[in-house]
Amino acid sequence: MFGLKSDWSLEVLPRYFTLEDYQGAEARWCPGCGDHGVLAAVHRICRDEQLEPERTVCVSGIGCSSRFPHYMRTYGFHGLHGRALPVACGIKARRPDLHIWVATGDGDCCSIGAAHWLHAIRYNMNMVVMLFDNNVYGLTKKQTSPTSRPGLKTNTHPFGAWLPPLNPIAATLGFPNVSFVAGTVDWNPPHVHATLQAAFRHKGLSFVHIAQRCPQYTPGVFAETQRDPSLLKLLTHERGISLDPALAKLLPNSVTHDPSDHSAALQLAQEEGVLPIGLFFQDESRPRYDDYIGRGLDMTIDEKLGALQAELDRFAV
Repeated sequence: MFGLKSDWSLEVLPRYFTLEDYQGAEARWCPGCGDHGVLAAVHRICRDEQLEPERTVCVSGIGCSSRFPHYMRTYGFHGLHGRALPVACGIKARRPDLHIWVATGDGDCCSIGAAHWLHAIRYNMNMVVMLFDNNVYGLTKKQTSPTSRPGLKTNTHPFGAWLPPLNPIAATLGFPNVSFVAGTVDWNPPHVHATLQAAFRHKGLSFVHIAQRCPQYTPGVFAETQRDPSLLKLLTHERGISLDPALAKLLPNSVTHDPSDHSAALQLAQEEGVLPIGLFFQDESRPRYDDYIGRGLDMTIDEKLGALQAELDRFAV
């Protein structure tokens, strides 16, 4: 280097991430499990959006789908049963700069985690919540879940489930301050990708219901819908989920639905005999709790201590 100018500098190229930068441990779900396709979609979206792995977090509760963080080469938190959403909200509250993905199941979210589900929707903090719905408790070996259909025989209801199932999309649309609700099916990878990408780009909490196959315990739940595409109802709109026209033609049953129409969204969600997929509702004007609780995050330690001391002084006698 002798004789060269001392003020030279090496140009640092911008970072570029590939799929391998997001792929964690080898997925150990059963062959044919719908979770594999969703994981691949999230990997692709992280790559397409060039999310920094160190600024991306995957949070889960307990269940087959909740193994998701292990298969992401990002930060992750595998939480307690039903507690994925409060953990995710806590992370977002202190680190609003992070991209958060939540993986939860129909039991994890809609049963033991139901109260957290309601309030997370109400808080509307900026994150993507993926509800994997296979109509059964799979990890604990076939128990009735809140979305199990009447007649499904399980270890907890050997003669068949008898209560009507909970409708996660209709329920979410009924929660206060809801801002994004969509539905998709794991056996249509382009639609899964397009739906989750739209969810990621939404400002607020994006709730995505994923009809997900379990080849081990509920192999027949979605079998007829897979064989007959007309049993899917594709929701289309210029502000809805963007899908290649050639792929959309493969789904003959479609309807134009304005995602700003909350009443129409609720009506579509409650239809029987078909499985609607697409964007049901979106409203980015809804207040986000992370905007409110983010105040003061830029304070120094001394400023925080001073503010705390000032509050304590108010109670001095």
